[in-house]
Amino acid sequence: MILTRREFTVALSATALVAGFSPLGLIRSAMAQDANPAELAQPVPLGDMALGPANAPVTIIEYASMSCGHCAEFQKTVFPKIKAEYIDTNKIRYIFREFPLDIKAAAGSMLARCVGKDDPKKYFAVVDILFATQNDWVLKDTSEQLRRVAKQAGMNDETFNACLANQSMLDAMKKGQDQAFEKFKVDSTPTFFVNGTKLKGGASFEDFKKLIDQGLKS
Repeated sequence: MILTRREFTVALSATALVAGFSPLGLIRSAMAQDANPAELAQPVPLGDMALGPANAPVTIIEYASMSCGHCAEFQKTVFPKIKAEYIDTNKIRYIFREFPLDIKAAAGSMLARCVGKDDPKKYFAVVDILFATQNDWVLKDTSEQLRRVAKQAGMNDETFNACLANQSMLDAMKKGQDQAFEKFKVDSTPTFFVNGTKLKGGASFEDFKKLIDQGLKS
């Protein structure tokens, strides 16, 4: 995907998202289906951000957009329960993959990548902050709101600007999305795979628990 710096800046400065605006080309339809766990295990072009041991018997993969309200609700109500019962106890591996539905979501994901770098805990901390403050930075001047988050994480203006100007990161993110759609039929967020079994947005903790416990027993 090619975006000029002016196009990127204009999109981030808008005070609201345009309905259907999807510069990453994600407004498509697909049939829901499970996926081959071995294929899912292949890291995305940017590399996977994960919590939990790599050899865990159960792996959950989440495809999410940082501007997605349902994703933010999952992060607030369901993810903490999964984390407390299964991730913090090293029973499962949890992988978060970016699937931004608009350029503002892409910018949020890029910031999380730049802050987290090779430290998943820092990455997930930024993701948590962005979901918790979603309305603050999605519905306002996104660039300035994200700059505030960056400063809280110890990032100066020069580093922040360079982060959001990273075209190769944006292109790699787009490539990962294309792979998710083509191979795994991901067409909405959040979409989850529990050892290859697909769960769409709105799944409860009990829905996850049933699949996780089955995987832990097998």
